[in-house]
Amino acid sequence: MRENRLALRSDHNRGAVGPARGLDRVDQSIIEALQKNGRESFRRIAAQVGVSEATVRARYARLCEDDILQVTGVTNPLGLGFDAQAMVGIRTTGAPEPVADEIAKWGEAGYVVVTAGQYDILVELVCADRRQLLGLTNKIRALEGVASTESFLYLALWKQLYDWGTPVGNGAAVEEGVG
Repeated sequence: MRENRLALRSDHNRGAVGPARGLDRVDQSIIEALQKNGRESFRRIAAQVGVSEATVRARYARLCEDDILQVTGVTNPLGLGFDAQAMVGIRTTGAPEPVADEIAKWGEAGYVVVTAGQYDILVELVCADRRQLLGLTNKIRALEGVASTESFLYLALWKQLYDWGTPVGNGAAVEEGVG
């Protein structure tokens, strides 16, 4: 089974968020087309964007290699029988990275981020039931470097987006050209 590179990022991609690599309009159009339909053919995308199929294929490969794009099936955890989901805020006694590294290895942790503010780390847990959620929360509390946790049990999902789009017109630099 292919490892999800974005779920547990390699060391060269982990850490402080740096400036985004400039995307041109072709990159943006490819991303937007795949967000609408992740199974869209490169041929159709090329026709929509006005470039060759080979250009779309090369751009897609580069966007994936640069960890900018990942096309994947998104499931509804509730529909799959996961009845307990929570966001867990974690305060650490020192640097948060070792704790985040450990939790990021867990299959139940779908989202792990080091933050600034009240919590040093935020973790989203998806569990079969509350008993499993309690067990994982206790496992977090037992980790070396964890000072405290606060759990936020999800009661209902109102909105969840995966089509963040591209930052055109939002102050981000956009390179012109097809290249």
